[in-house]
Amino acid sequence: MRPEDEILDVVDERDRVVGRAPRGEVYAQGLRHRCVFVQARDAEGRIFVHRRTARKLVFPSLYDMFVGGVVGAGESYDDAALREAEEELGVSGLPRPRHLFTFLYDGGGGRSWWSAVYEVRCDTAVRPQAEEVAWYAFLPEEEVVRRLTEWEWVPDGLAAYRRLTGRGEGAGAAG
Repeated sequence: MRPEDEILDVVDERDRVVGRAPRGEVYAQGLRHRCVFVQARDAEGRIFVHRRTARKLVFPSLYDMFVGGVVGAGESYDDAALREAEEELGVSGLPRPRHLFTFLYDGGGGRSWWSAVYEVRCDTAVRPQAEEVAWYAFLPEEEVVRRLTEWEWVPDGLAAYRRLTGRGEGAGAAG
């Protein structure tokens, strides 16, 4: 199945399911849906950071400090977090990611989705998906902070990171 054909739950401003539609239609019509963000750290506490490939449907070629993606129709946030983390990191047997908070991301222009933020420790070697990840490294938190103004980051991941760390706008967490 092509990514744009994946069926997603369409949700309202309170995160209640109000319908279902293919991902391509959800994106084209700016329908509110669900996503997960998983901050993966290695045994040394460094954060997995990557640059998305140019062929990504949303935010191509931008940097991200989370792995994750959309929650499929009927899928729980928790199940999506584990699935996406294992898929994007290219590993299996991760511990279940720990839910930290959920917030409604509103990027304007019909870009709004419920965003569940998680963390997970990844002690095994990663093999990220080549179709998803153009570059990656585990970076110390200080380097991630330094790169916040140097690299172009995915705006939803940056909003989640700011809420998680209390760095800048949107630092308050809901849910």
